[in-house]
Parts: sequence; C-alpha cells; structure tokens
Amino acid sequence: MDVVIVESPSKAKTINKYLGKGFKVLASYGHVRDLPSKDGSVQPDHDFEMAWDVDPKSQKRLNDIAAAVKGADKLILATDPDREGEAISWHVLEVLNKKKVLKDVKVERVVFNAITKTSVLQAMQNPRGLDKELIDAYLARRALDYLVGFTLSPVLWRKLPGARSAGRVQSVALRLICDREFEIEAFRAQEYWTIKTDLKTGSGAPFTARIVNLDGKKLDKFDIPDKATADEIVARIKSSHFRVKSVESKPTKRNPYPPFTTSTLQQEASRKLGFSASRTMQLAQRLYEGLDIDGETTGLITYMRTDGVQIADEAIAQARTVINNEFGEAYVPSTARIYKTKAKNAQEAHEAIRPTDLSRLPSKVGKILDDDQRRLYELIWNRTIASQMESVQLERTTIEIEADEQQIGLRATGSVIIFDGFLRLYQEGRDDDAEDDDDGRLPKVASGDKLGLHETRADQHFTEPPPRFSEATLVKRMEELGIGRPSTYASTLQTLRDRTYVTMDKGRFIPDDKGRLVTAFLENFFTRYVQYDFTADLEEKLDKVSAGELDWKQVLREFWMPFTQEVASAMELRITEVLDRLNDVLGPHVFPAKEDGSDPRKCPACEDGRISLKVGRFGAFVGCSNYPECKYTRQLTVGADGEDATGDRTLGVDPDTDKPVLVKKGRFGPYIQLGEPEEKGDKPKRSGLPKAFGATAADITLEQALKLLSLPREVGLHPETGLMITAGIGRFGPFVLHDSVYANLDSIDEVFTVGLNRAVDVLAEKKARGGKPRGPKALRELGNHHETGKPVQIMDGKYGPYVKHEKINATIPEGTDLEKFTLEEAVALIETRELQTGKKKPARKKAAAKKKAPAKKPATRKDGEAKPAPKKATAKKAPATKSASRKSASKAKPKTTATAD
Repeated sequence: MDVVIVESPSKAKTINKYLGKGFKVLASYGHVRDLPSKDGSVQPDHDFEMAWDVDPKSQKRLNDIAAAVKGADKLILATDPDREGEAISWHVLEVLNKKKVLKDVKVERVVFNAITKTSVLQAMQNPRGLDKELIDAYLARRALDYLVGFTLSPVLWRKLPGARSAGRVQSVALRLICDREFEIEAFRAQEYWTIKTDLKTGSGAPFTARIVNLDGKKLDKFDIPDKATADEIVARIKSSHFRVKSVESKPTKRNPYPPFTTSTLQQEASRKLGFSASRTMQLAQRLYEGLDIDGETTGLITYMRTDGVQIADEAIAQARTVINNEFGEAYVPSTARIYKTKAKNAQEAHEAIRPTDLSRLPSKVGKILDDDQRRLYELIWNRTIASQMESVQLERTTIEIEADEQQIGLRATGSVIIFDGFLRLYQEGRDDDAEDDDDGRLPKVASGDKLGLHETRADQHFTEPPPRFSEATLVKRMEELGIGRPSTYASTLQTLRDRTYVTMDKGRFIPDDKGRLVTAFLENFFTRYVQYDFTADLEEKLDKVSAGELDWKQVLREFWMPFTQEVASAMELRITEVLDRLNDVLGPHVFPAKEDGSDPRKCPACEDGRISLKVGRFGAFVGCSNYPECKYTRQLTVGADGEDATGDRTLGVDPDTDKPVLVKKGRFGPYIQLGEPEEKGDKPKRSGLPKAFGATAADITLEQALKLLSLPREVGLHPETGLMITAGIGRFGPFVLHDSVYANLDSIDEVFTVGLNRAVDVLAEKKARGGKPRGPKALRELGNHHETGKPVQIMDGKYGPYVKHEKINATIPEGTDLEKFTLEEAVALIETRELQTGKKKPARKKAAAKKKAPAKKPATRKDGEAKPAPKKATAKKAPATKSASRKSASKAKPKTTATAD
C-alpha cells in the first residue's frame, strides 16, 4: 500500500479514484504547522531557530496520516506545485520523522499541474525529492514576515494606540494607496483647450483633423491655455484655405496577449468580471480541483498560482485545432506561438493558467458550473485560445494638412482593421480611460489635394487627478515594483480590509484615517522598510534563495541587525514627538485650509487653544491644547462644514412603512434607524454602518440605508434540513448563517444578492474545511462522571483546551498530552474547580488544610470557560503596591494580534 498526501479532501477523493487499489490518498487540509502567534517563535539569537505549533485539528489529521504510513511501502507527497505546497510536504515529513513512523518507507514527491487522470498518472511516473531551495525560500519568507509583524506591531501599539498591525508587504501596499490619496488631495486642475476642424475632400467625404502646429511651432498640451487664445486660433483657421501636405500609410500588426499568470488573471477578472483578487482565486481553486463530468471528477484548469506564460506543446496543438474548427484556417498562424516569462526568476514557474482540455468549450461546460465559475472559465478559455490565434492586421494612416495663407498645421490619424485576428474572440480590458488620437477610417486623399472647411470647434478641458487604485491597478503596480509575489496579493489586500486600514468605494481603495496614520508613522520612523526599492530588493534576494544562489539565514541576518536598531530607536521616542511629526505630515489632511483664510488649527470651542492630534485608548483623534479646561474633540476627518462628517439627519421615507429613515450618531459611531420610538420602551429597527459597506454617515443614500435595514435577509430553506438560511453583516464581515454555522461571503454586495444555491455551496465548503457552530467544540469524550453519571468532555476553547462537566469548566494545564489525558485526571480538575467556585463544600480535613493557604478564586470568562491557569511561581511574591501595579499595567501589551503578510 502506498500513501499519497494532498491538500484538499475533494482532491483526495478524485485522485484516489484515478490511482485505484493499492493507494490510500489522505488530505492535510492545507498547512499542518505554523509559527505560534507569540514572542519567541523565531529566535534570531539562536541562528533563527523556529518553533512550530500543531493545532488540535491538524494533530488529528497528522495522527491519521501517521497511522496510515505505518506498514506502508511508500509515502508520496503530492501537495500543490508551488512554494507553499513544497512547505506543506516538508512539514508533514518533519512531523512523521519525529513520530518515527517512516522506517523502511520510501518517500517521494510528485506534483499535479492539473487534476485529470492523464496528468495525475503521468506525474506519478515522474517522482522527485523535496526541493530544498524552495523550502529554504519558504522558511526565509515566513521568518521575515513573523519578525516584522511581531517586532514592529508592538511599536505601533505603544506609540500609536489604535493601530492594529504592520507587515513586510502589507505596509508597503498600504503606502501605495496612501501616496495615491496624497497625490489626489494635492492635485490642482489645470485648464487647457483643444481645437478640431471638420474637413471635406473634393468628393465630399468628411473627416476630422486637430491642430498640431502654429506659426512654425509644435503645440504642446498646455499651449492653448484659455478661451481667448482658443478663439483667436479658431478665427485664423476659419479664414484659411487648406490642402493635403502628405499622406503616409503603414501596415501594422497587433499580436495577441500571452495566457494568464496569477497576476494577469486577477487583473482581468477585476476589470471584466468585477471579482476581487480573493474571489478570483477561490473560483480558480474550484475549477482546478475539479467538478463531476460524466461521472468522473475532473479538473477544468491547470494550477492557478504561477508566474509562467508558457503552455505545454500538446495544449498548443489542441488550441490550433480548436481555432481551425471554430474560426477557420485563416485564424491559425503559420507557426505556433511560444511565450517566455519576462519576470525575474519567475518563481515556481509552471505552465500558464489554461483549460486542461481546450475542446471543452465554455458553452458546453457552462451547464455544470455556477454563474461565476462559468464566467471565469470562459475568460481563461478565451485568453488561452486567443493567445494562439493570428495577429490583427491594420493599416495606420496619417494625413498632414497645411494652410495656404498662414503657418497652421493640422493632422488627421486613423487606422483600419484589415483582418480582425484574435480580436474576433478577445480584447483585453483597460484600467482607466486613456486618450485616443485615432480618428477611425480616413478617406482616400493625395498630396496637394484641396480640402473644404466645414466647421472648427474649440473644447475646454481640465486635467484630472490620478485615479484611485482598483484591485487590478494595485496588483499591476505591485508587480511592476516587485513588491510581494502574485500568489500572496489576494491575502495581502484582504488583510488591509480586515484591519480597516482601507475602505472600498466603487471598486477603488480609499485609505482610512487609521491607515494613513500608520503609513505616516512608518514613513517617518521606519523609512527604509516601506521604501519600494528596499522591498523589491528583498524580494529579489528571496527569489535567489529559491534558485539556490543565496543562503536563507544570511538574508535574515542582513535584514535583522539594522532592523532591530531602528526598532530600539523608535521605542525611545516619546508619544509627543510622534504626534508632532504626524501633525506636520498629515496637516493638510487633518487640518484642511479654510476658505476665509483663518488658522485651520485654531480651536473652535475656546479663544486661544490650538487643535492637534491626540491618542487615546481607541486610537487617534483631534483635541484642544487647553485640555482639560477645553474638552473640544473631533474625529480626524471633517466634513464640508468643518465639523465631524456624521450627525443626525433624515435620508427619506421607507416606502413599506412610511417611517423616516434616519442617520444618527451613537456612542459607538453612526448608525441607521427606522422611525422614532412611538412609546416608552419601543425599540426602532437599527443597523450599524460597517466601514466595508463603502458609505459613510455623510454620503449614505436612502437606498443604501434601506438595504442595511433589510438585514438579516432570508435566503431560503436549506434543502437538507429545511431550516432557514439567512445572510447578514457581522463583526467579521458578510456571512450566511444556517443551523448556528456561519460561513463568510466574499463581499458586502453578495449579502444582498446571494441565492440559495450559492449559500448552500458556501456552507458546504465551510463544513468541508471543518466548519462548526459558534461555540466550543468537543475534542474528546472521556466518559461519565462517577457521581453524576453525566459526560465529561475535553473542549476546544478560545484560550486553549479545558474540561467540561455539566456547568463546570476547568482549564487543562499547558503542555498536557490530550491523547493520554484520563477521566480520573479530569474529575480531579473538576472537583478542584467546584471547590474554588463554592459549588461544592470541602470535606472537614480539606477545609482545615485550606485555612493555611486559601485558594485564590480565578476569574471566569464571559463565555463560561475558565481562564488559562497561571504558571506556578518558584517563590512567593509580596503583594503589589498601587504604584507598582499601575506601572506594570502601563507596560502591558494591548490584546491585538500581530499578523504577518
């Protein structure tokens, strides 16, 4: 028997069918170990030794794998074909070696670029060993992300209360968004004019030309700055006679785009389908793992995390056949197109993302896919086929025109598509509108031909600020700068949303005040580590590690020494120093200039106070320098009237109830309310205003408010249980709920549109990943209590495992082996807990003993679990004095998790 390890359970079932008898395929369910979220998981002083932790769920799966490997002939590690997949295989192997179950078991590594029977069987015939360089690159990245997150985040917590976390890639991506917002705010529109003239040939054929030369000088964009200048030029054109100076026609070609990489797929899915990067990757994962086709689960696309643009020879041959059958021989180029990756050291370069079988046309496969899956598959299929189609053939024509009487030069340009080539199937989307000087098809003219003047017009224009980043343009910019890697972009952008550092408005990133504060702090006190060049250079070094050109620990040493020095310097800063610097940097944003020219920092509540940034327990705000005499405060941003952009106002009337819909300001921020209470004790329907919703109290519309008040929304009855599925927005974002099980949705918009089929799928996926109802889960049933006959269980609590019996919860000491933990040990903990809480009276002897050392009653958490037991002290300590306890409290870290990218 050979044991095969893959990542997902659905893939395990499929591959087991392909391989047949003699193989047992098990799933690791992704990563099985990770660095614990606490200090000391990476130890720079011990040559960057890393302490890995296995969570209870993974422990059970590893136990199952270990049991299967005992007595097996071979262990085949077949996790995903990228750096993370290689790391998972390494982790599984490390755990199995520690368990000493691999004696006389041969270990091999295989990779499946596609989940089809042919691809899987071919891969099994080509095993290899683990890629040490790829594992080293993973270790270096994981250590760097941990060290940055868990070293830099505490600095933020102390010097900038309210900040959540910092990360190696996350913080640089946030800087890109904030820098763009500063550009927009600093932008000043500039007026300019263009002049176009409608002309006619001798035969009456019309066309349009624009002015390009005047009095022997080439005109630039801003050379016609106002209406007076434009009117003067228009008058001169109207008084002139024109003829053709020259005609130039050139045949040109446009070649098709290469097949998709991870980055280009995310960009194009954002432009054309409106998908977020994370949504795109979720759908691609499903298409890769496969769906049931003719009774057999088959993967529809190749692996979706790749930098490569090349595709296999057999796929090229199949594409050419499909093109010939669907579009005709004219659309098949004489030679196959071979694409090469331009990215530096395209890490883990596999094939581009393509359909596994190009003969599966979207029209045929669409019947077994949901709408979003179908649209993404069609996009991938179109791009792949178009990449092997004939080029577009165009004729580009330029007509230069001159005036007989004056030095005025006009120009008309146009192009004609002679053969549409790949454009018959596919046209790449554009991120933002760009100026196009092409005037389309032009009439036939010859040099010296006289032209008739029909009309001349001048158009006023104003320059526009650079657009905010969409997901597509941000991913493109990060890739251009070499920041991070495309496989991590989706999670990086999601982290920025989860930390509420950014909000989305019409698909564009807007930095939140919290995000701008963090960025300003890092730019001023950790300048080097949010510089684009530094981050890109570090990525290049990590790529060299994966190529075997650099030692991963040497990369860490070079990074760590100067980084710790900057951290030490920042920790010595006083908060007043930090705020003074941020007042200067963020001044134009926090204290915008007033129309009357008065001092924007003068306190509106007192005569001589100045407002400035302050920090409190819940983050930054603006307050008066005369505090506590003057208690004026406001949020960082202000509305058009100079006050907080929140407040009570009526949006309109709900058409169903005829009650007013109000925006109100509450203790915890703005909220929406339907009507006012009619009697004492009435509670009108209310809804919070989630930042991710994309509307603020100042600009929310009646339609948006009614949407929020409609939540939670009933989606439909679950086909299996008959229970209602609802959709809503919670603390952790949009969700669907069924029978106490919550499953996240991809966007706020989906809460209002999700249908029953999609909701059932999302809940099923959550269940497959180990989804559970809210509340602690039983890890083990130990048996029944000898006194009550009621069950005693080991529960998986928020703060660690604990024992539960009826209403008594008792913490299990740290380090206890849960597999060997007995019922007797559990009962002893329960009885101790009962004595401590007074729910059980002690025996007389025990009571006498207790008088000598009374037990301290431990605090109980709100969820009913006992808090983790403190570590035993080696010696008694004197009770803390008031001043001492204050001092220790001031040093305590906020309960915020530092998250690495």
